[in-house]
Parts: sequence; C-alpha cells; structure tokens
Amino acid sequence: MKNIHISIRDQRLTVMEDETPIRDYPVSTSRFGIGTEEGSMKTPTGRFRVAEKIGAGLPSDAVFQSRVPLKPDDPLPPTDDLVMSRILWLDGLDEHNANTRDRFIYIHGTKHEDKIGNPASHGCVRMRNADVTELFDLIDEDTPVVIEA
Repeated sequence: MKNIHISIRDQRLTVMEDETPIRDYPVSTSRFGIGTEEGSMKTPTGRFRVAEKIGAGLPSDAVFQSRVPLKPDDPLPPTDDLVMSRILWLDGLDEHNANTRDRFIYIHGTKHEDKIGNPASHGCVRMRNADVTELFDLIDEDTPVVIEA
C-alpha cells in the first residue's frame, strides 16, 4: 500500500510503497510555520488521509476557486496564492489536527514554482504542477499521509 511522507524541514514529499520510496518531490509548506489554529495559515503536522482528489483530467495549468475549476474566460481569483492543477484535500486523523479538512489544507499545484523547496505557502503543501499531476495519478483517496517537522 502506498503512503505519503512530507518533511517540513527538508521541504520534501516522498511516496512510499510498503517501506520503499518510489517518488520524491520538492514542496513548499507554510511561510508562517507549523500549527493547526484556524486562520493561522500554518502547515499542520501529524497523521492525515487524502479525503478527496479533485481535478482528474484537467490541464496542468487549471486554476481552482473554492475547489471548482475556472473556465478559460473566468477572471482569476483576487489572490496571489492560486490553487492549480490538482487538489489532494487532507483530513486530519489526530486530535490536534482534526480541523485540517475544515481549514482547507491541500496538496496542490501553484503558479509560484520558483519558490518550491522553500516555505512560502499559506498552510497548504504546494508542488510543481507537473509533480502534483503525477502524484495525483499515483495515489488513491484514503492514502495515508504523515507531515512531520
């Protein structure tokens, strides 16, 4: 069975099959640090699962607003933190991170690919668009995820 391990310290996401790493990607976690407080824009730690996969079959430059892909002629959302390509919506499994789904913490693509490898997000785990598209196709809903400092 596959699982995902994210190291905030290393800014890396590793896909494991059984105990063997099969893919490794650079990521960008929160520039505000680690935490689970509502509205903190911090990346939570602990045990999670992929609750929902959103964006199958869309182009890698797709932009989402409230988890709905924009049409080509829609205006971009009024934010610099675009959610792009694919969304892996995380659900916290520990008492301290049980609000993760309600905080809309995702693994997703970004227009800020130049910042991947450094903490720069607003709480989510950002990936390069090509990488998150590959990850999306590799894993299933309910895939276990561990995020550690």
